[in-house]
Amino acid sequence: MSGHSKWSSIKHKKAAKDAKRGKLFTKLIKELTVAARLGGGDINANPRLRTAVTTARANSMPNDNIERAIKKGTGELEGVHYEEVHYEGYAPGGAAIMASVLTDNRNRTVSDLRRIFEKHGGHMGAAGCVAWMFSKRGLLTVEHGKVDEDRLMEVALEAGADDVKDAGDIFEVDSTPENFDAVKMALQNAGIETASAEVTMVPQNTVSVTGKDAAQTMKLLEELDDHDDVQSVASNVDIPQEEMERLSAA
Repeated sequence: MSGHSKWSSIKHKKAAKDAKRGKLFTKLIKELTVAARLGGGDINANPRLRTAVTTARANSMPNDNIERAIKKGTGELEGVHYEEVHYEGYAPGGAAIMASVLTDNRNRTVSDLRRIFEKHGGHMGAAGCVAWMFSKRGLLTVEHGKVDEDRLMEVALEAGADDVKDAGDIFEVDSTPENFDAVKMALQNAGIETASAEVTMVPQNTVSVTGKDAAQTMKLLEELDDHDDVQSVASNVDIPQEEMERLSAA
């Protein structure tokens, strides 16, 4: 990938905070339910569900919760019908943003997200306005200190990863969606602990922002990511490492 966004390098830190607030479980349950509804309840025949179950277990979700969410998706238990939608827009300074949403009320969600964009100096755009700037990729992150970089590169590349990048305080392992499960399993078998693992939208190029635009963009991204209906947020924003760390700690 030609682009590199540092937004992903702080998302695993947010995930730890989200878990404490219970937000992470809510999002994981939605993903389990939708994955089961779209592809069936057999994790061996449903790669999306297999990834969702692995993520849920990695975040200490009880098996009963996982099984109940899957059964709601397959119709064995009554549950809410979630619609999968992608919303696009721009942050202050021109960085592109994509928000992947699971919602039971599209009107409520789009109103909420438009308000968040405008509150922080951005604006929502029409469908497709920024999607062309991103590619669907498998992305795993490993914290510095958890593994030697050469060892990580050896295991990841042999398993089919396309690249390993140093992104400040984490390494990013990039792969095609098709090779994602194989790379993730190879790291696990090698005893390499991942901070996050997801199939997500990765930017092909980046937009550098600083100062007030950077501060507003970070607030916009974090508030979008905090919304109960938003499963993931992707952006091509590139903020200097020192400034990003200061903003994310504020």
